[in-house]
Amino acid sequence: MTAGSRRPSTPFLIAAVCSAQTLAQVGAFTFAALLPTFFREWNLTHTDAGWLSGVIFGAYAMAVILILPITDRVDPKRVYLCAVTLTTASHLGMALMANEFWSGLLFRTLAGIGWAGTYMVGLKVLADLIEGPAQSRAVAFHAASIGAGGSLSFVIAGGAATWFDWHGAFLISAAGSFCALLIMALLVPSRPPAPMAEEVRVMDFAPVLRNKSTMAYAIGYCVHTWEMFTVRSWVVTFLVFTAAQGDGPPNFLVPTVVAMLMELFGTASSVIGNEMAIRLGRKRWIMIVMTMSMSVALVVGFSAGLGYGVAAGICLFYNIVIYADSSSLTAGSVGSAVPGKRGATLAVHAVMGYSGGFIGPLVLGVLLDLLGGETVMNWGFAFGHIAIIMMIGPLAIAILKPRALAGDRDAPPPQVDHEAKS
Repeated sequence: MTAGSRRPSTPFLIAAVCSAQTLAQVGAFTFAALLPTFFREWNLTHTDAGWLSGVIFGAYAMAVILILPITDRVDPKRVYLCAVTLTTASHLGMALMANEFWSGLLFRTLAGIGWAGTYMVGLKVLADLIEGPAQSRAVAFHAASIGAGGSLSFVIAGGAATWFDWHGAFLISAAGSFCALLIMALLVPSRPPAPMAEEVRVMDFAPVLRNKSTMAYAIGYCVHTWEMFTVRSWVVTFLVFTAAQGDGPPNFLVPTVVAMLMELFGTASSVIGNEMAIRLGRKRWIMIVMTMSMSVALVVGFSAGLGYGVAAGICLFYNIVIYADSSSLTAGSVGSAVPGKRGATLAVHAVMGYSGGFIGPLVLGVLLDLLGGETVMNWGFAFGHIAIIMMIGPLAIAILKPRALAGDRDAPPPQVDHEAKS
């Protein structure tokens, strides 16, 4: 958009940014979808696979704490364009240059940094351009676009690998992020950030760390993301193993399609879950969901011995449960933010979450190697570790006692200023 051009309408802005986000996410889970192929092509151990699966989230966690505060002083569109360019380069590097563990680790790390500069930064682009009631609708569409891109990532990678090979799958991923770059550059206007007082310290996280309410939700988000990204990273490999125990999967329900459906159902579950938190009470809902997650984590790995259809069904149900408190935790953390520290709160929340997302897939890979490889029993124990980790979430809620948000069922009634009324 040129300086003299008319400002785009709100629906146009939402459509443009969300389209870019969907395309930028097309390569997000290409590696996870093709992990069984990389075991063969690169002769990986399960620990190697854990590193390659988790490093993208570790890089995200390290980068986002630096990138998000920058958007308070620099137009977030400029930050986004730099990050999505790096994302495109990382996918091209995987397609054209990566040929073993270490080169793969390098380009997966670059992909994580690029993700850190597109996911939350894209949300900030929308928030800066859209004001009033339309802003909350824009945020909801943004969350849906991220989920849509993630689900497409699995099925596109599976289809591309079938028609071409894994190199072709990453080339398609690069094309998606390049299209996202073009959309953001050509269709979304720039908006310089509002002037900030010199005394404001953008990188001051101490008030966030002292906020018990925010930290309770952030700790819960950490173990939630540990669980979520462990399942995302390993589900295709797990289902491939399960199919090999019998006659294979139905033609219409191959592992990458199951993974796609998991993402779609999970996105809906996240939105519905936040509504349930409002109606039942945020802390109560999070406790219910985490208890259910622990229960399913204890059985999902063992379901490999019950047939592919049963295992796929349990994986779908498990992912619905996992996502059911995702928005509730994030809304709780940000809604409890100290005034003037929402950006810093979002950064701490993301770092804690994606640190769990880095460690979880790695731990599962290490456990499979320590237990002796892939068997039904070993998959059961490997996934079962999640139940132990998830106990931290309810403990944090019980000990730190986070406050409910305005509008939640368990929120205290608003204070009435009787003097003002009289």
